[in-house]
Amino acid sequence: MDFTAGLVWLLVASAFVLFMTPGLAFFYGGMTRAKAALNMMMMSFIAIGTVTLVWVLWGASMSTSNTDNFFEIFANPFSHFGLHNFTDPADLLHVGYAVTFAIITVALISGAIADRAKFSAWTLFTPIWATLVYAPMAYMVWGGGLFSSTGWFGQTFAPVIDFAGGTVVHINAGVAGLILVLIIGNRKGFGKDPNHRPHNVPLVMLGAAILWFGWFGFNAGAAATVQQAGLIWINTLVAPAAAMLGWLIVERIRDGHPTSLGAASGVVAGLVAITPACANVSPLGAIALGVAAGVASALAVGLKFKLGYDDSLDVVGVHLVSGIIGTVAIGFLATPTQGPAGLFYGGDATQLVAQSLAALCSIVFTGVMTFIIAYPIHKLMGFRISERQEVAGADLSLHAETAYEFGVGAHGGSFQPLHDLITGKVSSEAADEASVPGKESVQA
Repeated sequence: MDFTAGLVWLLVASAFVLFMTPGLAFFYGGMTRAKAALNMMMMSFIAIGTVTLVWVLWGASMSTSNTDNFFEIFANPFSHFGLHNFTDPADLLHVGYAVTFAIITVALISGAIADRAKFSAWTLFTPIWATLVYAPMAYMVWGGGLFSSTGWFGQTFAPVIDFAGGTVVHINAGVAGLILVLIIGNRKGFGKDPNHRPHNVPLVMLGAAILWFGWFGFNAGAAATVQQAGLIWINTLVAPAAAMLGWLIVERIRDGHPTSLGAASGVVAGLVAITPACANVSPLGAIALGVAAGVASALAVGLKFKLGYDDSLDVVGVHLVSGIIGTVAIGFLATPTQGPAGLFYGGDATQLVAQSLAALCSIVFTGVMTFIIAYPIHKLMGFRISERQEVAGADLSLHAETAYEFGVGAHGGSFQPLHDLITGKVSSEAADEASVPGKESVQA
């Protein structure tokens, strides 16, 4: 087989997308408290381990087009079990590209439950969710399933346009994050404790920069022609730029000042919105889409305080909201040169109806399936750390390490003995110390 330019680009694009998950770890890690930063980053890294194995063993089979499928929802998990039945060498490159999408989708969910989730419960959740939610969604949209041109939905309404993952990635992750938040509950001091603010904004901006860099592979990796790749590249540049400006304008009007965190969040909102539409809208359409996503997500992130759900790092406000905007807007902004025309380009409402129904179906499917997975885990092993561990910090209590050295016995600023935090039992030395009059245990 010749190693064509297209396959070389696919190889490079796969590395770009894989790099996005460590970038997400930086982005999320900087947004948490200092004493939970490592735990937050570990939640992204463990997704690389668990989802990769799932994808190689059965995930790729479940999302690969073939006639052996379950009601057009997922394909036979054993058709390519362990990647044993691929005849074209290029198939492995496509599997490698696909798994990077699965990894980052799972990792995105973790931001909603930052600071309070058990690492063991999260580790168990990730492979199950990738199997029962992500793989079926990937098959339905990209693998020849329900929403494709040959599927029942696609033939009844219209094939869903989702070039790089508005439904499969962002709506999917946003809904899953919301369900987990509702099951696990809010952090101690949610909406009241100022210490829940991001502890390292430069780390957040570094993560956003890595995400933007990787997103060019995320969106353009599957480009079929040079012309399409060029359009996707420009759209992936201008949409987040416009979204960042839209977000900052909202902050300036609402709060009196633009923020670095707002700039980073605006970039991500624009990237999310352009993801499904990157190959089907013009650069002008991408700008309009970016502005809409930046403004809408900037307004949406404040709803969690009004509605009382603790979406720690705004997975719902950014990924769900902008994912819906990007998916539905295709029905208005799609250009006829790239496929079915949207309403603004002389098309009828057919594509708009298909896009809207697909977004709704994705929300329902992911919501129900995530609840079915997460609720038993929460009831059987607990999905949430104890209040004592939360106050001490997830890093020290779950991983016995800290992100920063504050000069207090390498305990990350906690004066409570390490043995006590990890095991929940008071060590003999701590007990002796506590018995001395005038001495008290202090928590960070």
